[in-house]
Amino acid sequence: MARPDKAAAVDELKQSFTNADAAVLTEYRGLTVGNLQELRRALGEDANYAVAKNTLTTIAAKEAGIEGLDEQLTGPTAIAFINGDIATVAKGLRDFAKANPLLVIKGGVMDGKVLNADEVKKLADLESREVLLAKLAGAMKAAPQQAVSLFAAPLAQAARALGALETKAQGDPSIIAGAGQAPAADQEAAEATSEAPAADAAEAAEAADNTDAAN
Repeated sequence: MARPDKAAAVDELKQSFTNADAAVLTEYRGLTVGNLQELRRALGEDANYAVAKNTLTTIAAKEAGIEGLDEQLTGPTAIAFINGDIATVAKGLRDFAKANPLLVIKGGVMDGKVLNADEVKKLADLESREVLLAKLAGAMKAAPQQAVSLFAAPLAQAARALGALETKAQGDPSIIAGAGQAPAADQEAAEATSEAPAADAAEAAEAADNTDAAN
């Protein structure tokens, strides 16, 4: 590969590492072109799966601020750069590897941290982003605009938010216990609103009695 081509390839890999929500490194030795096409279809639009040269990937990872990836960059390497639901892609890779043992999950990167193979496989055991965020939104006493921002957050951010919520709930169980209940001020306002028609009716009846008495 000519030097300008190498520089362009390194820059592309660097941008992929920088922009991806996570990346999973695999060894594909022995898989056919058909197998790789099947895997790409299984991963869908949440991941870009491509073969990468180890030397160029090493340089790109370091330029992206990722250290400690060298041990995983041995043998033929293909990387799934994930921009979407990390758990879904991890499940897709795990299930494909079970059906096609020639695909080996070597490790990965998430939030700049290098993950080993077991840690990547644990991602596959997570609930999907939609389920996780639904539980998080249901457990938090949040304003509507906060709930909207949660559903737009990447899985990694939502997982950190859930962890923070659990930690806070240990010190203040009311954070969870009060979920789904309106704040006291809102309840008082609702009660006042429900009582207003009755008060209006009483006033109308009293006015009618006064009119009859005058006549």
